[in-house]
Amino acid sequence: MKEETIRSAKEQLVNQVTGLLAGMEESIRTGQPVHETEQFLWDKLMIMGHKLLEVFFALCVGDEGELVMLPDGRQVRRLKTLHPKRYVSIFGSFDLERVVYGTREGQKIEYAPLDRRCGLPEGVFSYLLQDWEQSLAQEMPFAQVSATLAKILGFKQSVNSLERMDRDMAEAADAFWEAQPTPAADKEGELLVITADGKGVPMRKTTASMETAAGQSATPSPDPGKPKPGITPGTKKMALLGAVYTVDRFPRTPEQVIESLFRSPSSATNPVPKRAEPQFKRVRAELLRDEAGTTAPQVEKIFGWLAQEATSRNPDGKKPILHLMDGQESLWDAGLEYLPEDRFKVTEILDLFHVLTYLWEAVHLFHPNGSPEASRFVRTLLDQILHGAVESVISTLRRKGEEELRGQSVAVLERILGYFRNNAHRMIYDEYLAAGYPIASGVIEGACRCVVKDRMERSGMRWVLDGARAMLNLRSISLSGLWEPFTQFRIHRELQRIYPYAPANDENKTLLLAA
Repeated sequence: MKEETIRSAKEQLVNQVTGLLAGMEESIRTGQPVHETEQFLWDKLMIMGHKLLEVFFALCVGDEGELVMLPDGRQVRRLKTLHPKRYVSIFGSFDLERVVYGTREGQKIEYAPLDRRCGLPEGVFSYLLQDWEQSLAQEMPFAQVSATLAKILGFKQSVNSLERMDRDMAEAADAFWEAQPTPAADKEGELLVITADGKGVPMRKTTASMETAAGQSATPSPDPGKPKPGITPGTKKMALLGAVYTVDRFPRTPEQVIESLFRSPSSATNPVPKRAEPQFKRVRAELLRDEAGTTAPQVEKIFGWLAQEATSRNPDGKKPILHLMDGQESLWDAGLEYLPEDRFKVTEILDLFHVLTYLWEAVHLFHPNGSPEASRFVRTLLDQILHGAVESVISTLRRKGEEELRGQSVAVLERILGYFRNNAHRMIYDEYLAAGYPIASGVIEGACRCVVKDRMERSGMRWVLDGARAMLNLRSISLSGLWEPFTQFRIHRELQRIYPYAPANDENKTLLLAA
């Protein structure tokens, strides 16, 4: 039967190749455009790929005799009937009829030689197909993934299957992070930077719940009590993102910083020097809740990981550790808990762009938006802050507020001044700049945008908790540039779980560890 299958497949492949050549001759004769020729070739090659994979399965050993001895000493018997398994590859689907071993029909299948030899996944979808589909799913909605691959491969996947596949793949994320090697010390930068921020994920109404204070958004708002336009209160859950990287020192002056912030795009001045690229930037995101609905589990997961990274990537403690974030006190508190002063020497730095947001809000209490007076006042205040004169800025704004403001504006100004007072010890920018430290949290802001907003906040999107968590886990791995290592890690791990042993009487065969 096997020889007949192989012979038939070879004949069909020869016919396919002959057809390809004939099709090429016809396209040349009729003047067919190249894009139509490409489609013709692709369709034929897909058919050939299916036939070749069929031959591969036929050649693989699927019968190891009447009896097989398992390593645990149990002897299993070849069952009389063949057992089917569906396998969906990039070339299409197969219905594999396999020899299997067990105690008797109706009981658990103990061993399937073909499955082990081919490294078949537990489900029906090939590991390569899963890789392609989920790689696309990190960038586009599941329905779009299905339509895109249907156009290329000629068959559709249901959105439900793609969602389940996403969740199944994400189950390996935690183990993958734990297995990551420490970067080589000579490849690292001079400074170790850790940062974290929260980002809301739109949830379905049935799963939306109240957030605790630890999970509230850290982005400054002119009126925190007013919902943002277009967002229904209670429809978001706050995810927590963390990032760690190393970077070389980059000393600057306050004047250089102000010039880079306020220079015109068409300015003819010399280009502003750029900081060296971050090294081994790793990003993780979590959306976890405990039974009480608090965000404590995700805080523990992300800050525990940040502390672990700080330990492994700075074992001798010689690198300055910079904790660079916005003004969310719950995250600073978490930093102190997981990076305690008795174990880590950490410099807390408040993100300059959040400071600038508050400065603009304060200035617009006195000068109209877009006015030259507002711009000059902001530059003056920012120059003082960058020179370490935070208290002077607070005094200037308070004195000006007492002279010019009334009513609600007074309360707004007090909130802004409270932000500066509470974070003054994190705003020693003259020292940070002289030491070459970064003072902006662009890495975590970019992560919030790329991981969450660009994929999970598209028009009409709503998530359930498990689905959102899976997407956050996989998007983080992708953003960290680790997708390929992750897929290989997951395949290896799954095959070890599915096929933990070779039979005791199968000495000449090795376990396939990667697809």
